Amino acid sequence: MLTKILSLTKQFISIPSIKENNKALHEVLDIAKGELSGFHIEEFEKDGIPSILVYKENKKLRNFKIILDAHLDVVPGNKEQYASVEKDGRLYARGAFDMKAAAAVELLVFKEVAQKVNYPLALQLVTDEEIGGFNGAKYQADEGVRAEFAIAGEGTDLKVKNEAKGVLWANLSIKGKTAHAAYLWQGSNAIRMMNQALNQLAKKFPEPQKPIWKTTLNLSTINSSNQTYNKVADDCTVGIDIRYIPKDTETIVSLLKKTLPSYVQLDIKVKEPAQFTSKNNVYLKKLQNAVKKSINKSASIIAGYGASDIRHFNRVGCDGVEFGPTGYGLHTDCEWVDINSLKEYYISLKRFLLDV
Repeated sequence: MLTKILSLTKQFISIPSIKENNKALHEVLDIAKGELSGFHIEEFEKDGIPSILVYKENKKLRNFKIILDAHLDVVPGNKEQYASVEKDGRLYARGAFDMKAAAAVELLVFKEVAQKVNYPLALQLVTDEEIGGFNGAKYQADEGVRAEFAIAGEGTDLKVKNEAKGVLWANLSIKGKTAHAAYLWQGSNAIRMMNQALNQLAKKFPEPQKPIWKTTLNLSTINSSNQTYNKVADDCTVGIDIRYIPKDTETIVSLLKKTLPSYVQLDIKVKEPAQFTSKNNVYLKKLQNAVKKSINKSASIIAGYGASDIRHFNRVGCDGVEFGPTGYGLHTDCEWVDINSLKEYYISLKRFLLDV
């Protein structure tokens, strides 16, 4: 089975399925569809972004007990990263860890067990998770696709990630008053005013020096229409990225407004929900038990800092977790996945699906 996993993974990896290459997004899905003959393949497309939902029934379904979710898109990489390299028990390539190897495992597990289980099981493959998942997993959810429990194969080192931070993107804008730089008292410098506002934010959201389960704020961009030195800038805009923990979901916007001076205009661009499924969820516990019985390892529960498509299930009332193989360096030039963990991942998922 490991030979099949690696072969399919390498086929997926060879396709540069980045957002700028729509043809490649369709090509990588075509490889998957070629492996799934005999199953009902329901195709979705929104704004040119393709995704599929695969199940054994010959009629259209929307409600499933379990959905295995995987994305086949990747962030851009160097040209050589689309050729897989095996070394010291690792597979190096763009998408090896995030998450084409896990997608191959999920597909092959689905093929093996879908005809054996007596409950509705689906495989969801999308091509836009790296840019938010709005035309893939979210679109399918908008079309009524539901699961009692979803598993996204994001790399978790065979641990179970039951919660992850939400995302808020916003622009902070300030209007000042222009003047000649030699006569500062005649103007109001918007950049200086922004600096004061940012100092307030820094006190409320100090920059962490190590992993921390608190809401954090990143200063992402800064802009002003002023393009000359001898003029007081009368406008300034800063883009911020906030990663908020689940308990701050309902309060993060009000906290931001309370912290900012009144002269700052807040324009929220994106507010994506935090991921959360109770650690007492019955399916989560069954998954932990399956890992223990299959590979004699404890699948501890962890929290995550980045978002995944599981939040799109959560937003429509569906529980789910991230659970995937071991690896390192997602989005870097040295991304890799541990080859032996792919076998362990396969065995664990198979037992879970058969025992659930």
